[in-house]
Amino acid sequence: MTDQSFSPAQQASAPEVPAEAREHIADLGAFVSASPSSYHAAAEVARRAEAAGFTLLAEDAAWSVIGGGRYVVVRDGSVIVFTVPDAAGPTTRFTIVGAHTDSPGFKLKPKPTTHGAGGWWQAGVEVYGGPLLSSWLDRELELAGRIVTHDGAEHLVRTGPMLRIPQLAVHLDRGVNDNGLTLDKQRHTQPVWGLGDAQSADVLAALAADAGVDPATIGGYDVVLADTQPARAFGAGQALFASARLDNLLSTHAGLTAILGRVSSGVEPVETRASTGSATGGSIELFAAFDHEEIGSESRSGAAGPFLEEVLVRISTALGASPEERAQAFAASLHVSSDVGHAVHPNYPERHDPANRPVAGGGPILKINANQRYATDAHGAAAWNVACRGAGVPTQEFVSNNAMPCGSTIGPISATRLGIRTVDVGVAILSMHSARELTAVVDPWYLMRAMAAVLAR
Repeated sequence: MTDQSFSPAQQASAPEVPAEAREHIADLGAFVSASPSSYHAAAEVARRAEAAGFTLLAEDAAWSVIGGGRYVVVRDGSVIVFTVPDAAGPTTRFTIVGAHTDSPGFKLKPKPTTHGAGGWWQAGVEVYGGPLLSSWLDRELELAGRIVTHDGAEHLVRTGPMLRIPQLAVHLDRGVNDNGLTLDKQRHTQPVWGLGDAQSADVLAALAADAGVDPATIGGYDVVLADTQPARAFGAGQALFASARLDNLLSTHAGLTAILGRVSSGVEPVETRASTGSATGGSIELFAAFDHEEIGSESRSGAAGPFLEEVLVRISTALGASPEERAQAFAASLHVSSDVGHAVHPNYPERHDPANRPVAGGGPILKINANQRYATDAHGAAAWNVACRGAGVPTQEFVSNNAMPCGSTIGPISATRLGIRTVDVGVAILSMHSARELTAVVDPWYLMRAMAAVLAR
């Protein structure tokens, strides 16, 4: 992440940013750089967890989960990290922090190599989720994701800067600044990546070269476009932070950092009691980051799929829980679903609720929606506010303008599937779903501290 110096006058008028927040944001930048696709993000989470002493569990093997253990499990572009307290038993509750690893953008199509007019080599891509299309123009992009060879081996790949979606020059569209830019999702979003005769172009060969395999052995692939510009702090006092994929690697990094920080601190949760009065042995602390949130979460590795439920069941089974005891544990559990939200936009203030106006630098947001597009209820809000107060973290509410319905998150989906009380939170940003988004340096650090306090409940 690039540093930049400021004059004394600029520094004097800038908000003070704690050193710990700067350390956190620098690590967030490194995490984003290591995670150009959901598969890279899941692998980076697992790598960091294993480096911290967590045991990698294979889904197709028997699990030995014991009190005092630390574990990580990966399913495609999703990952779950959890710790089991020494005194865990059949009714021990779960404290879950959830996020997602995918971001809106573009995905490589079958038959991806095309030859455009003028001798340009192009790559065929499909729109993934709801990206702000114009923000992807005129950027150096890379291909990143996974390829699977005929022997079943999976290879993570990333090409580095390779492609660009060029915008039409203003000379050829004189009214663009007056009439607005309209992009056809098929005709105007296909990137260029080279020049020459059609027979020489081969996108898959570039991916195979990165993996060190023969292109003829590629049996399948899940590959996306990713922006290659590094994350950076900037602005007066370097209080602002711009990066690709803040939605939602910001929350993924915060949740991972919170649970790893809890382990490294050596602080165990206090003994608590469920509503039945039976000892629960603290909480099983769990961080889950899911793929496919941007397209509805309906996949084997999405929040609507069975991944989290299967992990929870395998944990409780290992601790000797009966179905009745598992139901007790779930009833006492809490899930904090974290995703980004909208900061008040200075150029479009009328687009926001007139009373609830989250500001950058004001701390994490509690996301509320009467129609349960967010899963927050009164009990969840109270739990979140208590955690923020205990962590010394400011918090603020987010609710949409009635004329502009909000999106949704993994929160309502996982709450519906599991019946675990869920609260939706996050960080306020600008330029959501842009190829490059903007937040305040302090807010991701605030979010991580609040998450750590929730895990310690």
